[in-house]
Amino acid sequence: MRKIVAAINMTLDGFCDHTAISPGEEIHQHYAELIKSADIALYGRITYLLMEYWKSVVENPTGDKSTDDFAVSMDRIPKVVFSHTLKNVGWQTARIAKRDLKDEVQWLKKQHGGDILVGSRSLIIALINLGLVDELQIMVHSVIVGKGLPLFEMISDRTVWNLVNTKTFGSGAVTLYYQPSNTAYKEITGV
Repeated sequence: MRKIVAAINMTLDGFCDHTAISPGEEIHQHYAELIKSADIALYGRITYLLMEYWKSVVENPTGDKSTDDFAVSMDRIPKVVFSHTLKNVGWQTARIAKRDLKDEVQWLKKQHGGDILVGSRSLIIALINLGLVDELQIMVHSVIVGKGLPLFEMISDRTVWNLVNTKTFGSGAVTLYYQPSNTAYKEITGV
């Protein structure tokens, strides 16, 4: 069965704010490789609309190799957008989900193929609440913004995650790789 990989950027103080970070070559390359390792990406409306920027970079390259390569990766990967208000998408490789999140993800997991990448805060929260995330990749950037959207807002139940890997970048960013624990809460807390 395909694996659900949730990947997101976060500030040191726990907020998701893409405008607060400066990705640079190394981080663009990291995410381009992550996108290439997946067969499909899932986005909510807000993140999808932000990602449409990369379509314009494909059409008018910047001349910066890492930025342009990332744009090509974003352009190529099939994208499923979850939205109650968006009626159509202008990206040839994107489509609006036909089912609700749980049903669509369960259907996608049963299909043959590689990993399913989730890149929207709202979808990550919803999928954690549904118990459907197989791997959580949090890139923590060395910046404090003081306000914004907290990454783990509205989590319905306590969940335990095992740290399985880390990756450090020259910018000071660190990606933390987690998998859900199969150990019961009682065993961990002794309660």
